Amino acid sequence: MNLLELVTMAVRTITAKPMRTLLTMLGVIIGVASVITLVSIGQGTTEQIEKQYESLGTNLLVVNLLGNGRAQQLNYSELMELETLPEIESIAPTVTKSNASVKYDREAESYNVIGTNDRYFSLMKTEMESGRTIAEADVEFRNQVAVVGSEVAETLFGKVDPVGQEINIDGIMFTIVGKLAPKGSSIGGASPDSSVIVPIVTAIRTFKLGQIRTAYLEAPEVDQLAAAQTTITQFLTSKFKSANGFRISNQDELMNARKEASSSLTNQLISVALISLLVGGIGIMNIMLVTVSERTREIGIRKSIGAQRRHILTQFLMEATVISGLGGLLGLMLGIGASLGWPMLNPDQPTKLSLDFGLYALLFSVMVGVIFGLYPANKASRLKPIDALRFD
Repeated sequence: MNLLELVTMAVRTITAKPMRTLLTMLGVIIGVASVITLVSIGQGTTEQIEKQYESLGTNLLVVNLLGNGRAQQLNYSELMELETLPEIESIAPTVTKSNASVKYDREAESYNVIGTNDRYFSLMKTEMESGRTIAEADVEFRNQVAVVGSEVAETLFGKVDPVGQEINIDGIMFTIVGKLAPKGSSIGGASPDSSVIVPIVTAIRTFKLGQIRTAYLEAPEVDQLAAAQTTITQFLTSKFKSANGFRISNQDELMNARKEASSSLTNQLISVALISLLVGGIGIMNIMLVTVSERTREIGIRKSIGAQRRHILTQFLMEATVISGLGGLLGLMLGIGASLGWPMLNPDQPTKLSLDFGLYALLFSVMVGVIFGLYPANKASRLKPIDALRFD
């Protein structure tokens, strides 16, 4: 009996009871679809992270202070003095007030308020849709002005240009001087889209935020990044009398850390999805054992007219393989559909299909059928003709 005949016979047998076959395939279908969908989401996230960091250039450093108390804080004026050094192009210190109440007329929402200077907008590669950015004079004179993100503007003002309007931030009135164009998520934590940006000195004094604990520094060129990192390290070590109270990260380190975290989470989810495939394999084995029991007399007749043990083994093994293979194929199509449809449900989460992983998942599902179909097939092949014919 050749391979085509075996496949034809297996398909004919499993389609005789379509509902039972479909239920048998269910674990394999869910497992393969889950693996493909999760991998596509993971790769889409990785690609999104790479684009975010590439958009900021490769000559950016991020300084974070780790300790607590006044001894572990930075003063705005002394930090900005570092801009006079040739290896540092610009510095954008930031302070953040989370979940501040932002009101306009009868609309009120909670948003992050970022206190910073005029350099922040160029370092973060943000673009203005209308109005202007925070100016150096706003920081110097502690002006109560604000630049709103696209999401904030849409929520509070709808389609109306918010420039010139006044908003209430935790009871303090600020005049909107600019509106940002939509940007999406940011490496700096809060997205500019859902943030209100105000002068840093105004934010520190108005909201009592203490001194600076995060700052972005830009080197003039990529080859000066190491020198800039050495300079800021020496400055902070001298100021805090310790090299353990702060962390300085460059673009590559930040990108690799986020990609590693994303990859780790994706791998964990894939491991959970593979369990579905194993559960599906157990389901295939159980159904094949039932099938062997139901077809015991058929096995006895085939053996009595000359069928050898390997013929019976191959036939039942092929049936298990076809069931798992068809389940894998259905799971592949479902996973592709889910990967393509996911961004429509969640526009902020891109996906990237990987045909390689789809093929691996399909082959793994076939292997599951072979492994878990081996025991029932072996049991069927070992039946003695006389015992099989007597089976009732």
